Amino acid sequence: MSTTEVRLTLNGREVAAAAEPRSHLADFLRDEHLLTGTHLGCEHGVCGACTLFVDGRPVRACLTLAVSCQDAEVRSVEGFDEDPLMARLREAFSRHHGLQCGYCTPGMLATAYDIVRRLPQADAARIRRELAGNLCRCTGYAGIVAAIEDVLAGDPPPAAVVPVERRRRPRPRTEKPAAEATRTSDSQPTAPADESLPDRAALADGVALERTLRLAAPPERVWAVLSDIPTVVSCIPGASLDAPPEDGRLTGRCVVAAGPMKASFRGRARVALDAAARRGSVLGRGRDGLSRSSLEGLLDFALHEESEAAARLELAMRYRLKGPLAQFGRPALVEEIADRLLAQVSDEIARRALAGPPAEGTGAAAAPQRALGGLGLLAHALRGLVKRILRRR
Repeated sequence: MSTTEVRLTLNGREVAAAAEPRSHLADFLRDEHLLTGTHLGCEHGVCGACTLFVDGRPVRACLTLAVSCQDAEVRSVEGFDEDPLMARLREAFSRHHGLQCGYCTPGMLATAYDIVRRLPQADAARIRRELAGNLCRCTGYAGIVAAIEDVLAGDPPPAAVVPVERRRRPRPRTEKPAAEATRTSDSQPTAPADESLPDRAALADGVALERTLRLAAPPERVWAVLSDIPTVVSCIPGASLDAPPEDGRLTGRCVVAAGPMKASFRGRARVALDAAARRGSVLGRGRDGLSRSSLEGLLDFALHEESEAAARLELAMRYRLKGPLAQFGRPALVEEIADRLLAQVSDEIARRALAGPPAEGTGAAAAPQRALGGLGLLAHALRGLVKRILRRR
């Protein structure tokens, strides 16, 4: 499915991320921006757990499409950390036992915030009517109503707080994209036309991973393999190209499997090589359409000579995983899986280097290896993680 870049102001900060037409705002915040304070309950607009503010108005994030929030001001529960009125509400909720399990609380606080700003003279009956759209299974609502009454009667009264300005935005036009994603076949869709590469500087806050690989092969032969992009791709489990690279730019996919989880990231990358220094970098971004997860990363590498028959490859990686798969992307487990993959890749590169240069065109036509995955990969990774934890004790 094609995606649209959604730009909006999120908790006072300008952000942008790709979203499918069907993606609602709650998933956009949770998956793309890792703001999990917005809770999803019924996903039918009934329970109110996902209530937040768009342009100053409380809305159901599960019923609000992300693409409809283009240029909007969105404020989730994480955006109220320094808000004095919300601080009073949080204290009152705690003091009057207005929460137990806490699942409804972010949405309940958003509605309470709207009540005290919009209805400073509300009594208990009116507060209950206004809360009718927010369901709570734990408290019986008495503590919540008491907390809101407490804030309304406080000093200074919330009526002294200037209400949030409710912006009105022009309705977005539903124009057809100039360049839509096309499919050559059901199994080989091309990369979306709006799938741009990530900014190198933006990855500075990503997860960092550094590794040193030692290859039992002459450095000049190892570099010959590394500088042949199709050959390198064919050394990576589950990776394949859609077409030969053009000016260091390539499109393709990489299938990653870990236990019962399997993802096929399709996207594009840019490769830069410095033959004189035997250095290079890869910058890329991919998206798994099934899980609606995205992965973007940067790899800097440098090849060093250790002897005439041995080379050392220094790797410095930074990556960011967004979407549902990020819940499973714990850095420690990712490191173990990465080590298993890198061991296989380095062995394959050394084997290709010792075999000599491939015949012209064979690199591009080489069939990709099957994805290293399944329960075997997950078991090895978990076993390695357990050993690492035990060594620290």
